[in-house]
Amino acid sequence: MRLTTAQALVRFLAAQYSERDGVEQRFIPGMWGIFGHGNVAGIGQALLQYPELMPYYLARNEQGQVHASAAFAKMRNRLQTFACTASTGPGSTNMITGAALATTNRLPVLLLPSDMFATRTPDPVLQQLEDTRGGDVSVNDAFRPVSKYFDRIARPEQLIPAALAATRVLTDPVETGAVTLCLPQDVQAEAFDWPEEFFRRRVWRVGRPVPETPALDRAVALLRGAKKPLIVAGGGVVYAEAEQELRDFAEATGIPVADTHAGKGAIPWDHPCAVGGLGSTGTSAANALAAEADVVLGIGTRYSDFTTASHTLFGDPTFINLNVTRLDAAKHSAEMLLADAKLGIKALHDALAGWQVEDAYRSRVRLLADEWNRKAEACFHLGHGPLPAQTEILGALNDALDDRDVVINAAGSMPGDLQMLWRARDPKAYNVEYAYSCMGYEIAAGVGTKLAAPDREVVVLVGDGSYLMMSQEIVTMISEGLKVIIVIVQNHGFASIGSLSESLGSQRFGTSYRYRGSDSGLLDGATLPVDLAANARSLGATVLTASTVDEFTAAIAQAKAKDTTTVVHVETDLYGPNPPGSAWWDVPVSQVSELDSTRKAYENYSATKRNQKHYL
Repeated sequence: MRLTTAQALVRFLAAQYSERDGVEQRFIPGMWGIFGHGNVAGIGQALLQYPELMPYYLARNEQGQVHASAAFAKMRNRLQTFACTASTGPGSTNMITGAALATTNRLPVLLLPSDMFATRTPDPVLQQLEDTRGGDVSVNDAFRPVSKYFDRIARPEQLIPAALAATRVLTDPVETGAVTLCLPQDVQAEAFDWPEEFFRRRVWRVGRPVPETPALDRAVALLRGAKKPLIVAGGGVVYAEAEQELRDFAEATGIPVADTHAGKGAIPWDHPCAVGGLGSTGTSAANALAAEADVVLGIGTRYSDFTTASHTLFGDPTFINLNVTRLDAAKHSAEMLLADAKLGIKALHDALAGWQVEDAYRSRVRLLADEWNRKAEACFHLGHGPLPAQTEILGALNDALDDRDVVINAAGSMPGDLQMLWRARDPKAYNVEYAYSCMGYEIAAGVGTKLAAPDREVVVLVGDGSYLMMSQEIVTMISEGLKVIIVIVQNHGFASIGSLSESLGSQRFGTSYRYRGSDSGLLDGATLPVDLAANARSLGATVLTASTVDEFTAAIAQAKAKDTTTVVHVETDLYGPNPPGSAWWDVPVSQVSELDSTRKAYENYSATKRNQKHYL
């Protein structure tokens, strides 16, 4: 079959399927793209030619299209994703941040950046990097460290092994992340006689590895000997669809369950064994139990520094790590249980039949959880004013949403507040991207999430900082007819970094949106007259504004009743009280300084850092 490289790639991708538990589905149901001189006559022509094979979606920012794809893959438990095409040069390098986010979060996304001419005949072309070290270097080499698989297709026939390798990596839960196939613009349009076999329907089986018996026996022996065990539920529980197994296991054994951002909702917040988020922004209940735990069973977690409070949270436990990925299973010198979360939990459940924690420990777990829930209620109903505190807005939103409604966030002060306070009862109701914590993820992720779950209400929570970084995909929502609620929390600055800066002795420097002061020369003048509500309205969204908690609650009700993208704009107090913290995060402080505030902060930092250790 004689086709161009781009046409062949589109036909190949349309024939790839994933399968788990007997359910088959198109692995790449569509392609995002923005066209330019690198791909308009290659991938662009192929998508025009084959609209029935590969639906095309127009993004407004190349980084945004990768975020949308990652959010889609997250919602579909990594069994489906999108491909993303971009033009040569800046269009392609705009996708690098999205690639880093996808790989850090272990989410599959296929990136197709356009490259320079493979023939090099017209070199140097517009937007080409000339590198004195070698003629085969291009800006797309910057994708290498953030991709789980990288290849440059210099000849059409190279696509055959590259496309197969790319799909293998994308569909492997151990290896998955961003996959990059660089496509020189002349090669995209070059014809080749392709073997028919290349385009046959392929089903990539996503298996469920079972734990080895000796490893299972060792894990069971450790748990049977534990007096104060703790489960850390990560994103692997959700991706494996192991929520029911986790709940059944916790109920049968009485082991309390703390969760990470990616694992929130795997166990309902009001389950008798649920103790909430763990770590630097965790609940006092989960963190107290972590400090006392003698055995920690991590399930599908990568143990980021926030989860371990920068290695200060746990006392001296023995770790058991149930994970499909050896990299994560081996962390903290753990007893490794390499297995699918669903089958691994079931195996533990069966092997521990009849064993439970002591009643006194169950009682302590409930006492700590109930105590935290009372603190959370207080945060939701502060009566703060004149501007409401952010925690009050989150409480009102939590009350207004149904169990299956999805909340999305990624950066700023809200992830910390959400991990402590958000009450999720559904494993897909909470999408806080906190592996890469990328400002600008939120609105683009709302697009991908709504495409993946059109039957769910999708609510994007975004601060003014993230909104100003990437709000363009509101236009995409409008053009695609997607109904998303966007809550803009306007506090005229960076709340989390401002608070962090203050705690580190840097006096909130550079964290407020202000005019430059005429006397000080710093950004400490009057508040800027930025009207984000007007900006959102100009992009096509319906806009509602609120200045009190009651007005916000009414606005959310109105937004839920609408069938188009609606923005709810609310101002909050930049200095509003945060939820009570109970753990640390390691951010180094200047060892020497002329500022008293910095010297004092360094004293506190040095004292706390003495509690830090390797878990050996």
